[in-house]
Amino acid sequence: MSASPSTGLNLAQQEAVNYLHGPCLVLAGAGSGKTRVITHKIGRLIQAGLEPKRIAAITFTNKAATEMRERVKGLIGRAAKEVLVCTFHALGVRMLRQDGAALGLKPQFSILDGDDVTSILKDCGGSTDAATARQWQWTISLWKNMGLNAAQAEAQAKDDNERITARIMARYEERLVAYQSVDFDDLIGLPLKLLQNHEQVRAKWQGLLGHVLVDEYQDTNATQYEVLKYLVGGRGRFTAVGDDDQSIYGWRGATLDNLKKLPLDFPTLKVIKLEQNYRSTGAILRAANNVIGPNPKLFPKNLWSDLGEGEPVRVVDADNEAHEAERAVARIQSLRAGTGGDLSSPSAHMPELRDFAVLYRANHQARVFEQALRRAQIPYKVSGGQSFFDRAEIKDLCAWFRLWVNNDDDPAFLRAVTSPKRGIGHTTLASLGTFAGQYKLSLFEALFSNSLGSALSTRAVGSLHEFGRYVNDLEFRARHTNGFEDARAFLAEWLKVIDYEKHLYDGEESEKLAATRWTNVQEFCDWMAARCGGQIDDASGAGTSSEIKNLLEVAQTISLLSTIQERETDQNVVTLSTLHAAKGLEWPHVMLVGVTEGLLPFKLGDDANPTGRADGPMSEGLLERLQEERRLMYVGITRAQRSLAVSWTRRRKKGREMIAAQPSRFIAEMALDKTTTREDPREKLKALRAEFAKKALDSAAAAAQAGS
Repeated sequence: MSASPSTGLNLAQQEAVNYLHGPCLVLAGAGSGKTRVITHKIGRLIQAGLEPKRIAAITFTNKAATEMRERVKGLIGRAAKEVLVCTFHALGVRMLRQDGAALGLKPQFSILDGDDVTSILKDCGGSTDAATARQWQWTISLWKNMGLNAAQAEAQAKDDNERITARIMARYEERLVAYQSVDFDDLIGLPLKLLQNHEQVRAKWQGLLGHVLVDEYQDTNATQYEVLKYLVGGRGRFTAVGDDDQSIYGWRGATLDNLKKLPLDFPTLKVIKLEQNYRSTGAILRAANNVIGPNPKLFPKNLWSDLGEGEPVRVVDADNEAHEAERAVARIQSLRAGTGGDLSSPSAHMPELRDFAVLYRANHQARVFEQALRRAQIPYKVSGGQSFFDRAEIKDLCAWFRLWVNNDDDPAFLRAVTSPKRGIGHTTLASLGTFAGQYKLSLFEALFSNSLGSALSTRAVGSLHEFGRYVNDLEFRARHTNGFEDARAFLAEWLKVIDYEKHLYDGEESEKLAATRWTNVQEFCDWMAARCGGQIDDASGAGTSSEIKNLLEVAQTISLLSTIQERETDQNVVTLSTLHAAKGLEWPHVMLVGVTEGLLPFKLGDDANPTGRADGPMSEGLLERLQEERRLMYVGITRAQRSLAVSWTRRRKKGREMIAAQPSRFIAEMALDKTTTREDPREKLKALRAEFAKKALDSAAAAAQAGS
């Protein structure tokens, strides 16, 4: 082991790391070193004799899993590759690939993405409107996260809309079974069914996992909590690490009830608080503690830091959004010109652009800040932009991979057969779909039916057979393609045979855009080949970094990966990000913008009690929403390391109108010193420029005098 598991830990962290034999809840405040605790606890468990392969560390994102795997590797060395570090969804895939047969699933089932689900729901609901289908999708997802099936959802439906959605959900469930496919919610719900209803499977997984660690525990939904309970069984060998003050995903099913249930379901639960913050200054933490103060506390805690008082938190007011954006840019320029705001410090240095983040409540707020940064010629990136896997060209290739893995995946079949077009038109596909539905076959099965000729012309049947034979040939070859060189050669040949480059250029008016899309395709193929060659760590949790895999095995894990990790370079640019996307990140200098009533907190309604206290006239539902918005403000504040500015506008855009606006109640709750917090960044920048100009003149005068 390359480091002792107790190195550099404070007393509370050491207590969390050394508590091994029962259920443990670590309440990790923002910036309190939770990842350090998890990685050191993994090392401690191995030191105590638990086999690495019997330890599971569950995170919520592939990026978090990758980071944790690297940190575990740095701490315990080669044993790290045997530890199962993955997301909840990746663990679900692993369980379903191994034991899904008990639920009627083939090991090669497909995982549908959001667009596939929308398309199927449009069909199930007889609608051509994507917005309506997405609303059904959202409701069905919430029901699934609550552990409800279609029949249960219909039984408790509150109105006709919900009853209709529940019936559409029933048809959707039937389609998933027919397509041998699951959606992302099923990757939690179906493993729960396995554990609940199949004793042998439950015993197997409880035996496999000797200790389970869960990161960001406050983000778990009801179904994930039940999965955790069944995995750890009565022994309760688990460590849940989370912070009730950072629970900001209620809108997608996360519930603080999971924190309330732990002491009830596990009476011997050990609760350990991490309150020392290693990220932020005293001034920033005081503002954070004040903001979160009015929320009810499950486990009261108070963040503190020994990093000193630091710069006061600044409040910046502006006339409107454009003015606010100008002031944000001026603040970046003044902090850079003023070497971090402390000219007198001998160790002062100019902050880099990557040290700055502008955080806001909703995506639409980014546009005006992008415009202001472009005018100032300051490079930036918008966090949470389009995923690499959301690009049309990558979805096309993934559809082919999905079809190789699972011939019954109808959405993948329809995309592959038309990307690029192969002389098989929509009329032929519609007739094939009708034929398949009549005989309860998947489209691919129907394609080889002896009686297909009765529904389609000889020419159409010939084209479909040719496509089917080609898919079967590709599937066979992909299964026998191992390692980087083989995989890269196979993919290059395949793209050439289907003439995909021509397909891209024919489909784009701009050659430059077509070239960019082709470059994306090449990069994606390189990345796939590298995974076959064991050159890339598998964020899906399906394999280890040194494992040589065939192309079909790699294709099975594709749907779990939302980003290509290698693309996430540390660019020296300003970050623009929503507060939700910023969670888990930190920057030296943070600007919280749009901190205005109606934006943050977001549209609580006209009857909302301005105090936000439980004794006001606010309804229970509104009060819960306000408390989550307050936690979102708290998350934003605690992203800042050295300086924090909070801005609001006197007027803001609502539709096409400009309306009067008020500062968010959260600004008052920060309880800042009014005499020291107001700031006009433009005046500060003007003063700095005047100071630099004076110094330049003085130097020139001194040089002239010396010359004479």
